[in-house]
Amino acid sequence: MRCIAYCTCANYELTQLFQFFQASGAVQISREIVHLPLKDEKGAKRDIFFFAFGTAVFWGCQQDEEKKILSAIKPFAKESIGKVELDEFSFVYGNKMQIKEDEIMLHKKDFLVKLAISYALVQSVKLTVFENAIDKTIETSKQIPKNLADRGRISLSRLQTSRKIGQLYLERNYINLHSEILDTPEFFWDHAELELFYRKTIHYLDVTKRVELLNRRLTLLHELFEILGNELNHRHSSRLEWTIIILILIEIALAISRDLLHLL
Repeated sequence: MRCIAYCTCANYELTQLFQFFQASGAVQISREIVHLPLKDEKGAKRDIFFFAFGTAVFWGCQQDEEKKILSAIKPFAKESIGKVELDEFSFVYGNKMQIKEDEIMLHKKDFLVKLAISYALVQSVKLTVFENAIDKTIETSKQIPKNLADRGRISLSRLQTSRKIGQLYLERNYINLHSEILDTPEFFWDHAELELFYRKTIHYLDVTKRVELLNRRLTLLHELFEILGNELNHRHSSRLEWTIIILILIEIALAISRDLLHLL
């Protein structure tokens, strides 16, 4: 059976999402999630979890159904990320919970177990969005240190430099503001017995190592931000210095002109 985690936007309006699905049956809302339990034509149970930070996990659904639901909830999505990110797995039921070769084995048919694992899945797919955004920004900015090494200056105009600073600031600020979603969810304060399943999934997806790498890349962005800021300040200081020098030269020229007029 399919288990797919999607990230489609920055945030979902959960209250509106809950009201939208109320007509479908026993939808539930709790803290930062909306849980939509469904049954197919054969009576097989399926679970869908929508998270406040623009992610969703579908357990046991068909691809066409997933696309249909994601399309239907677009009005409740804020700040679309453009390209939808996803992580795809399969799941079966067995004797113990484990993950191997992108197959999740569940030891019982309990939606809370699925929810615990879903928290790890959506953190991973959201982390992928952050990673891609950082990689894209670093790729478009990699010529900055190269220009400094080759020419001793940045080959950007004052306006381009200001725009690049703004872009780096927005990217870094966006990730910093949303980085709390990568912390251990408060859900496990009330369900400590389920945290082991979350931890196993986090370990399998290398989330901890990826967060460390993300933080190092954020540090690199901060350094680029400082380089551009220093360059902008240097240009401003140089412009002021040249303005002062020109004014002094003009004043000297005027003084000489006055002296020559007196001599004549």
